[in-house]
Amino acid sequence: MDNEKIKDMLLDIADSKLEFSVVMTGKESKRVNGLYKPETREILLHNKNFKTDNELVYTAVHEYTHHLMNEDEIEANGGREPPHKGRVHNSAFWARFHDLLEIAEKKGYYKMDLSVSPELEELTKEIKEKFIAPNGHLMLEFGKKLIRAHTLCEESNIRYEDYLDRVLQLPRSTARTVSSVGTLSDDDAELGFDNMKIMASMKKPDQRAKVQDALKNGKSPDSVIAMMRKKAQTMDPRAKLEKERARLTKTISELTTRLEYVEESLASL
Repeated sequence: MDNEKIKDMLLDIADSKLEFSVVMTGKESKRVNGLYKPETREILLHNKNFKTDNELVYTAVHEYTHHLMNEDEIEANGGREPPHKGRVHNSAFWARFHDLLEIAEKKGYYKMDLSVSPELEELTKEIKEKFIAPNGHLMLEFGKKLIRAHTLCEESNIRYEDYLDRVLQLPRSTARTVSSVGTLSDDDAELGFDNMKIMASMKKPDQRAKVQDALKNGKSPDSVIAMMRKKAQTMDPRAKLEKERARLTKTISELTTRLEYVEESLASL
């Protein structure tokens, strides 16, 4: 593949109105496989690092994702060039990147074929069956036990927070996360603990079902999180305002209570 063919491939995967160039450096680098320069809008590919076109395509799509994210920032900034930061690899980036990789696969530019290595294929099956799924089931049971412990603490007039802090010596944030996972099903546990945490963060059954379906269909966790955030952002305007009003009302109430306490404390001095 030459520079123009790579550029045509990237534009076929996702269009960009912002002009850019692709340059294969003819070099090998031990630090990076590629680089995107937002100032000049160049995608640099150290092609001596790659043994196959498949590896080159992966890096090209990665750097093109930086370009598309840069384009989004320019549009959000009213067409003005935003201050350029370092390469940002946040969850939004990885979600966009994985979506583009899926398109590249469907169009035949890139492939993830484990069958080329029977040993890797067998190892992947072993990892999922012996580690990811069992860990999910273990954490599911752990969550159920914590929920039960919470109930028993209340029945025995024992502060659950103190029980977590000094008996189990378990951080409260960890306990909350594990307890939320304990509300899921055995079927969900097959996805593993980290994916279960994403599911548990969804409050509505239909949201959980969408997350489960997306994960089982091979969507990356970052892509699933981005998908659900996008759905939340397209919420009915009235519902969004009502949600914001509830949040502001709660904040005002908490601040009012705090202000009363401070005033009483000052008056007693």
